[in-house]
Amino acid sequence: MLRQKVLLVDDHDIVRLGLKSLIERYSQFEVVGEAGTARKALELVAALHPEIVVMDIRLQGTSGIEACEEIVKSFPGVKVLMLTSYGTDEMLLSAIRAGASGYVLKEIGSDDLIKALEAIGRGDGLLDPVLTQRVMQEVRKAGNEKDAVAFTQLSQQERNVLLLVTGGKTNKQIAETLFLGEGTVRNYASSIFLKLGVNNRAEAAAYAVEYDLKKYIT
Repeated sequence: MLRQKVLLVDDHDIVRLGLKSLIERYSQFEVVGEAGTARKALELVAALHPEIVVMDIRLQGTSGIEACEEIVKSFPGVKVLMLTSYGTDEMLLSAIRAGASGYVLKEIGSDDLIKALEAIGRGDGLLDPVLTQRVMQEVRKAGNEKDAVAFTQLSQQERNVLLLVTGGKTNKQIAETLFLGEGTVRNYASSIFLKLGVNNRAEAAAYAVEYDLKKYIT
């Protein structure tokens, strides 16, 4: 089995030690490096080519959000999972805009963290369920006149897929719900991202909430 390479970025040694000890219990992952600063993280991403970066938001100097944006822009294949103690709406939205594939709180359980890494590794992405409702409420405040035409490019089946993505469903769960193959769901997801001009599932979900997708499901 090919193991997915993980880079840990946190300015607290004890946190990195704990994460490394946990993650390396699972044969599907390999912790290939650790960094305490955003600058070091960028150097290690270039040198070690990890599939997943577990990134704290609050770092000395350059923030984790700025580092995430740079990593996603410079290394498109790398997924960033924000793991943080800070669950504010502003930080969550900033992380999504920066291209993070997922955002979870450090209070998450060990099993759930591994599931989050597995989801990120599959390309599913996720938001911490504790924060999802809050970000939905925050995005709704933005209200935009474009909502009437926001989903006109999407077929009805693409809208159905997007609705399930917004609900945090994985490709496998969407496939089972809509009686489709996982490959078909992935193709729908890629088409949705392209048509909406978003980069990942988190951005697509935020878009769907902002423009109230449910109004366009028949």
